Amino acid sequence: MPFDGAFAHILVNELNDAKDCHIDKIYQPSRDELVFLLRKKGFVKKLLISAKVGSAKVCFSEEKFENPAVPPMFCMLARKHFSSAKLIETNQQGLERIIELCFSSTNEMGDRVNTKIICEMLGQRTNIILVGEQGRIIDAVRRSSIEDGSRLIQPGAIYTYPKTQNKLNILDTDIENIADKVLAQSELPLSKALLNVLDGFSPLVCREIAFLVSGGDEITLNCDRKSLILALNSVKNTLNEGGTPTLLLKNNNEPYDFTFLPINQYGDTITFKEYGSFCELLNAFYSRKDNSARTHHAAAELLKLVNNLYQRAQKRLGLRLEELKQCENRETLRIYGELLKANLHTDIPNGATFVELENYYDENLALIKIPLNPAISPSQNAAKYFKDYKKTYTAEQTLSKLIENDREEITYFESVLDSLTRAESPADLKDIRTELQEGGYLKQPKGVNPNKKTAVTGFLEFKSDEGYRILVGKNNRQNDYLTTRLANKNDLWFHTKNIAGSHVLVLSDGGDVSDETILFAASLAAKHSKAAASSQVAVDYTPVKYVKKPNGAKAGMVIYTTNKTVFVTPKE
Repeated sequence: MPFDGAFAHILVNELNDAKDCHIDKIYQPSRDELVFLLRKKGFVKKLLISAKVGSAKVCFSEEKFENPAVPPMFCMLARKHFSSAKLIETNQQGLERIIELCFSSTNEMGDRVNTKIICEMLGQRTNIILVGEQGRIIDAVRRSSIEDGSRLIQPGAIYTYPKTQNKLNILDTDIENIADKVLAQSELPLSKALLNVLDGFSPLVCREIAFLVSGGDEITLNCDRKSLILALNSVKNTLNEGGTPTLLLKNNNEPYDFTFLPINQYGDTITFKEYGSFCELLNAFYSRKDNSARTHHAAAELLKLVNNLYQRAQKRLGLRLEELKQCENRETLRIYGELLKANLHTDIPNGATFVELENYYDENLALIKIPLNPAISPSQNAAKYFKDYKKTYTAEQTLSKLIENDREEITYFESVLDSLTRAESPADLKDIRTELQEGGYLKQPKGVNPNKKTAVTGFLEFKSDEGYRILVGKNNRQNDYLTTRLANKNDLWFHTKNIAGSHVLVLSDGGDVSDETILFAASLAAKHSKAAASSQVAVDYTPVKYVKKPNGAKAGMVIYTTNKTVFVTPKE
């Protein structure tokens, strides 16, 4: 990723639009992200600082962040030292990937103090460091080991900059001197030589300079000095003029890279999109990646919880099925009791371990061997068999209900796991978390009214060729809302047959729905289900009036009748 020193240099000029802003609010959405709400007359923006390895950045952002219920300690510390602080300036050390936000604030004694937030975007050593008076570190997202003698990042230590590589800064070094240094490394490809000499330039920019000089051929010897100087001057002028925020896209419109200058080295294999600002460019490039990372991190806790509940329910079901199996011989217990009771007048000796009697329940009156407890009398043995029969009868009735509940829970957890695998944003996860809290599987946060129902939004919407709206729930709360509250009784309802998945509605209100729309809605139901990777998936559909939610049923659980079934292959 080319978030190099040259790109940071241009970005700093844009960030200085926030000069003289006061910090209104501070949030920490994740361990290595800080968000500041900056405000001044005619200017209100969120500043995002990310120290995520692979997506480190500092930029204004319009993104909505899901903040933890309890602010982390690092966030509380930032609020203590930087709340209401005024941004004096944003600067950069040379062309290093280090951006400093310099603030003026008031300490506990009422004195004005200068503080800094230093953003180091240095690959695996990316960091956010809070620095107070006299350059002393307040704290950092990533502290160094105390045994690390090279550079100490610990509260109370004096902040020192990372060691430089003694490369040349194109902005304050004579271009001819740079060209001579590059040409002195004639044994290397030109792009490698440029990378070794120039400070703050990524491999992408160095390859582009080499491309401008050579027209695409990697020159190792006898590079034209004049062409090299012209190319270096062109890049320097672009830097001084502010460059153009440019996103590089693959043929499938997937973001590939970003830069500040025109890129020609890829030919027709890459397309380009220009943005109005560099912050907008960074948000466009990283938004999908960051959202995915945040969602994955937030989903991990819920996945672990639901998986544990799912496995416990399966284990509990197995044990109860085994107990139920033991109840299968209860009729034998009753027969033993009846035969013993009918033969008490005969001479059944006390202390016997068994007795053989005619079984009048058998058409052939075959002898049956009945085990006896020698410690008790024959009449007591008969009474015990009747008692055991009654106990197994009660156990069978209770176990049957419990087993049915276990199976319902397993089906429910399968639906939640399916929703989690398809969650695309923190808002989706919040819906699932709320659902688990309402179901009693998660504790309600302190201060939250458990009886207060939160709004249900975010379901997917499509339109058929006939103009009908087609709605798809992404989790059980949305499924319930669509089916039991939003739908009309004559709308068409779709769901995968015996497979966890979304409820899909065609809002037809009894109108004629073509076979094409039915197949399209069915394919959406298959795509948004556990069978998304399968083919020929069975999907049931029926008018909503035949879909019922039983009293006490879990979120998303319904029963339906008068349905038809189609077989479809899920499609994007």
